[in-house]
Amino acid sequence: MAITSLAVFCGSKSGNNPLFENHAKQLGHILAKKNVTLIYGGGNKGIMGAVANAVLEKNGKVTGIIPQLLTDREHSHHGITELIVVENMHVRKKMLYEKCDAAIILPGGFGTLDELFEMLTWNQLSIHSKEIFILNTAGFYNHLLAHAKTMQQENFLYDSIEDRINVINLPQELENYL
Repeated sequence: MAITSLAVFCGSKSGNNPLFENHAKQLGHILAKKNVTLIYGGGNKGIMGAVANAVLEKNGKVTGIIPQLLTDREHSHHGITELIVVENMHVRKKMLYEKCDAAIILPGGFGTLDELFEMLTWNQLSIHSKEIFILNTAGFYNHLLAHAKTMQQENFLYDSIEDRINVINLPQELENYL
């Protein structure tokens, strides 16, 4: 199935490494070039804002979904193609998953991990069969991936981690899947 919309889960902060934001911008440019709609959390700061702004710079389409609770904290992005304000986080996540053909995880905090693990769990339970990518910028997810391997080795997973997650190290590697 062709990927025409991609959910990007990432931090509303930029983190310490400038490469995190740089890769987010590169990813945004790639999405616009490939005419893939960005589906994301609706914020205008941090890595979240960087990827959205990069898509917009290249005249791409951006749909943001943000719960009312976070409109101030994550600073709703009012310059995007479509901003949807929803009641709560559960509605946000469900709508993000429904609107995307696939998802990619960039560096972020607890919310980003929550979104990753919910996508993985729903995939494992066959609630969806959407591809999941991790952009492992500067090895940010090395420890998490090692822990997933441990879960696999200890027989807590139903499939190999490689069957559930496509790990890429550079934004350009995603082009092979688009």
